[in-house]
Amino acid sequence: MRVVALEVRDRGTFIPVFAVSMIGFNDAQQDLLRRAGYGAGNLLIALTRMELPSMCEYDPANWRDRTMQVAHKYITDHFHKLHNGDVVDVEFILGETTEPKKKEYEYDRRTS
Repeated sequence: MRVVALEVRDRGTFIPVFAVSMIGFNDAQQDLLRRAGYGAGNLLIALTRMELPSMCEYDPANWRDRTMQVAHKYITDHFHKLHNGDVVDVEFILGETTEPKKKEYEYDRRTS
């Protein structure tokens, strides 16, 4: 499994999240994921709000607000391109702004 820490941003919103790919890198991970119901096939991303760890979803449609639904769908579709500290800007994704928001902190890519 691969974990990426991201900034989800929207109008006046900053939400730190962990995105976890539900595909195992080894036999143990694959077996445990399979036993939990995450079969092989489509990439599923478990998205967890860091400030509210009980808020974790693997289906973007289960979120009750546009920010998390749009962000989760984007993260799933672009997971292989995302790096720790990247910004997922919902307003930009939806075409409501012409430029994406900047990171609040510049991370050292060598450690992320």
